[in-house]
Amino acid sequence: MKNIKRISVGLSSSIKKTIRTIERGGAGIALVVDKKQRFIGTITDGDIRRAILKNIPLETKINKLIKDYSLHRERPITVCVGTPHEKILRMMKEKVLRHIPVLDEKGRVKELVWISELIKEELNVPVSAIVMAGGKGERLHPLTKNTPKPMLLLKNRPLMEHTIKQLSKFGIKKVRIATNYKSEAIANHFGNGSEFGVDINYINEKRPLGTAGALGSMKMPSGTTLVLNGDILTQLDFRAMFDFHRHHMAIMTVGVRKCDFKVPYGVIETDDVEIANLLEKPIQTFLVNAGVYLIEPVAYRYIPKQQNFDMTDLVERLLKEKLRVISFPIQEYWLDIGHPIDYKKATEDAKNGKI
Repeated sequence: MKNIKRISVGLSSSIKKTIRTIERGGAGIALVVDKKQRFIGTITDGDIRRAILKNIPLETKINKLIKDYSLHRERPITVCVGTPHEKILRMMKEKVLRHIPVLDEKGRVKELVWISELIKEELNVPVSAIVMAGGKGERLHPLTKNTPKPMLLLKNRPLMEHTIKQLSKFGIKKVRIATNYKSEAIANHFGNGSEFGVDINYINEKRPLGTAGALGSMKMPSGTTLVLNGDILTQLDFRAMFDFHRHHMAIMTVGVRKCDFKVPYGVIETDDVEIANLLEKPIQTFLVNAGVYLIEPVAYRYIPKQQNFDMTDLVERLLKEKLRVISFPIQEYWLDIGHPIDYKKATEDAKNGKI
């Protein structure tokens, strides 16, 4: 990558500005530089999401983030201008790196070398996907009286078509769609997936099996599986989620979304009978299940065959077995289309170019 300024931030930049820089650069990383453009370190997409999980305010400056929150324990690996590509590639493979900054004699970044540039491979996400599209969408009646929820139109195209295209964008080519309610409408539109750049197979549930039940009828896969609900609309970076999942060596990663709830009353905090504090209509922040998951093959052992079973049931079983389940905060566009008001918002967002 030659346009280094596009992905560079200063120490006084906020987390919010850094998020925009990472999104604009499309590299999943921002380079931190001083006033003389000398390299200090990197902020990755994963660093940002871990900060969000720690409830660090988005207005926090990068220098405070690095200093007070111990973001980096060691200086990132760099190379000097003129280092042979063969040596850079060897370093990347040994250290399992996707990119290395190239510095000049004054310590300024002249280039960011990607491993894909050296070995000519696509940055495909090495997972298969399963889209859960069997629900009746009863809360969306009468919109879903004759149309399955994933086939509701946005910009004259079915909702789930936006999801399929998002998967294809990140190189996820193997897609299974679990269907039940009016399954023929979905199969007739998507066919084998060739028109959308993916290879689609179908799992037709004779009766609804919940958000994870369809997995029980599948043969255990050899690699990581991305599972997502067919009624969500998102511009999630699936590569970032996969890297986060792999970095934390998780058996299951659950996509989560921050949700703010304003308590409509004054909240009283007490110390025994004494009033210690009064908070007038405070805002409580929660992490909610966003309907996007990454699971490893071992997780399939805990999914029953042909039984109603939800992803929340799977989380509980894995936790009971002391297996590693982690959360991944979704900061990109995300909307769960469960009610008519959600569908209306999605339509407005599509009209306004947010989708």
